[in-house]
Amino acid sequence: MQHLGAEVGEFRGFGEGDSFDAMADGYEVLEPWYEHLYATLHAVLRRELTPPVDVPRARALDAGCGTGFQAAILDEMGYSVHGLDLSRQLLRGARERLLRAALVQGDVQTLPYRNGGFDAATCCGSTLSYVGDARHALAEIARVLRPGGRLLIECEGRWSLDLAWAWFSGLLGDPLDYELTPGEVWRAATTPRDRECRLRYPGYGMLRLFSAAELARLLRSAGLEPVRVWGIHSITNLLPSTVLHGTRPPRGLAAAYRALCRLDAALTTTPPALAFANSLALLAIRS
Repeated sequence: MQHLGAEVGEFRGFGEGDSFDAMADGYEVLEPWYEHLYATLHAVLRRELTPPVDVPRARALDAGCGTGFQAAILDEMGYSVHGLDLSRQLLRGARERLLRAALVQGDVQTLPYRNGGFDAATCCGSTLSYVGDARHALAEIARVLRPGGRLLIECEGRWSLDLAWAWFSGLLGDPLDYELTPGEVWRAATTPRDRECRLRYPGYGMLRLFSAAELARLLRSAGLEPVRVWGIHSITNLLPSTVLHGTRPPRGLAAAYRALCRLDAALTTTPPALAFANSLALLAIRS
C-alpha cells in the first residue's frame, strides 16, 4: 500500500524509529498527493497560528517534526521553534534546514518540556495516527501549551473513498498496490463508531483512523477546545491515491488531478469533506 493519507516519516511511537530512519533519504521528494496535502495544510497553518502580538518572542513546538516542514514555517512566522521527532535521520535533515531551532529526539507521549511553555504547537504528518495512545499524546501537548495556546493537528480520516479503492483492489488481486486484503479493509470500515479504528500500514505498523467527532472528543478530554476543522483529500479520492505516487502521472491524469485538487481546496470545511477526507486538520485552543 502506498497511501491511505499517511505521510510516512513524521514522528511515530517508540520502537518504530528504524523504519522511518530508512526512508529519510527520499523524504524531501514530495509526490503529487503530498504536494496538495501540504499546500492546503500550510495555508491553514499560516492563517491560524499567527504569533500573539503581546508576546515578544513566542515559542512554538512542532511535535513530530520530521525534517521540519511545519517547523520551518513557524520559524518564518517569527516563532522561537522547538521540534521533536523519534527518527534520528529525519532530525538530521531538520537540523540542516533549521539552523535556529532547538531539536530533540523524543516521544510525543512523554514530552521533555515544562508545563505551559509554548504559545503554539503543530502535530502533523499523521503523527497522532501512529502513536500508541492518542489520548495521552494530546494530554502531553496540552500540558506544554499555555492557556490560550493554539494547536494545529493533522491525522488520518476514518472513512474515505480510498478505503473503497483499497478494498476493490484487494478483490482483484491488488493491481493498485495497496497491499491490503479485502477483509482488513472491511473490518476497518465497519468498526463501530465508539471503538478505535486501526488499519495495517504495510511496513510501518498499525495506523489509527479518526472521525472529526472522535478527534474533537479526544481533544476536549485533554483540555483542548476544538475551533475549526478541515478535510483534505476528499474529492481527490475519486482517483486511487496509489496512482499519484512515484513518478509523475501521465498528462491527462495530472490534469484531472489538478482540477480535483482545486475542488478539494474549495470543499475543505463542508460536511462531505469532513466525513470522507483522507486527512483531517483541526485547530484547537488550550482551555
